[in-house]
Amino acid sequence: MEKYCVCGQTMSIRLRTVIFSNKVNIENVPIYSCNGCERSEVLQDVKQELSSLIRQLGRNPVKQHIRFNESNELAFLLHEATKKERANVPVEQIVKERVNQLLDLMLLAQSLGDEPWSEEIRDRLSQIAKASIPT
Repeated sequence: MEKYCVCGQTMSIRLRTVIFSNKVNIENVPIYSCNGCERSEVLQDVKQELSSLIRQLGRNPVKQHIRFNESNELAFLLHEATKKERANVPVEQIVKERVNQLLDLMLLAQSLGDEPWSEEIRDRLSQIAKASIPT
């Protein structure tokens, strides 16, 4: 999961904290980072959701910490894959386990007739399906 930087060096994916308006720490944001020139850029697959989150915070947000991996499935999967206890677990298995968890939650939400929850789970499944990072 690498790409090339404009300086020619390899950029690697890391989970970083994005600071917005010197008040909001958004933790576990997937970022491409270059060891050569120290350039960073947000992964394209999460950029829209991160921008939406920042818009929701408004121009003068209150001081807070947000875990991006709690609202974005790609960030969640990358966060899970970087845990020490999951070091020997293939990424494919982590993805499969998460999809199965979400499908189980979908069945529960539908059986309860909770359409907003069902929609949230569909959105989370869609985030996984749309991710362009190969496993």
